[in-house]
Amino acid sequence: MTLRTQPSMPAQRALKRASDRGRLAAAWFGRAARTGAVASCFVFLFAVVAFAQTDRRQNAPGQFDFYVLSLSWSPSYCEAAAERNGGRARDQQCAGRPYAFVVHGLWPQYDQGFPSYCKVPAPRLNRAIVGAMLDLMPSPRLVYHEWDRHGTCSGLSAGAYFEAVRKARSVVKIPDQFLDHARPMMVSPGEVVSAFIKANAGLSHDEIAVTCDSKRLSEVRICIGKDFSFRACPETTRRACRRDKVVMPAIRGG
Repeated sequence: MTLRTQPSMPAQRALKRASDRGRLAAAWFGRAARTGAVASCFVFLFAVVAFAQTDRRQNAPGQFDFYVLSLSWSPSYCEAAAERNGGRARDQQCAGRPYAFVVHGLWPQYDQGFPSYCKVPAPRLNRAIVGAMLDLMPSPRLVYHEWDRHGTCSGLSAGAYFEAVRKARSVVKIPDQFLDHARPMMVSPGEVVSAFIKANAGLSHDEIAVTCDSKRLSEVRICIGKDFSFRACPETTRRACRRDKVVMPAIRGG
């Protein structure tokens, strides 16, 4: 038979202190967990409210501050597309007649950020409108995409939106040196900006931005008010290409 002995008094006091510390620690962790849960709930609620506010603004067609007219250098687009697809560019604008600057889109903008896909599903786009836009936007897929993503945020009907695209494009004159050239050109973004400013009275450096990929000039983006006058757009110009030199591939067939 095994005899059980009582712990000594010092041992009993040590056990009691350990037990008390255990209860205090458990209570502290319980309070911390409850506090953390409450804090997490508040963070979650604030995030939901913030998301709802942003979402409501983005889903309000016509509620924007200005437009960006995006002009894509078609030879750059087609060269990059061919590199991605094993030497073949499958877009319609990359076959047949050559293109220089084409309209990528007319994008409603906020002073900070931009709306997109403001109506899902987007109202159906008439094929006659698509066909009528191919002189400026030489790809049916591009026309449909721009309507879905950006046009639905304009607050305009499809017909009125693409009339606005045509009007915005008519406001901007393409510099003569970019209308036709047979060889690739190495340019600085600043040179391209200066050429557009020289060709367009009233356009200034804080109203235009050049974008690029790792080696090519991609687009020229010009900020235009709802009245189709040039306007400053600090957020757009901050995202401009910072490379010293970029290539503008030759116009196909040039």
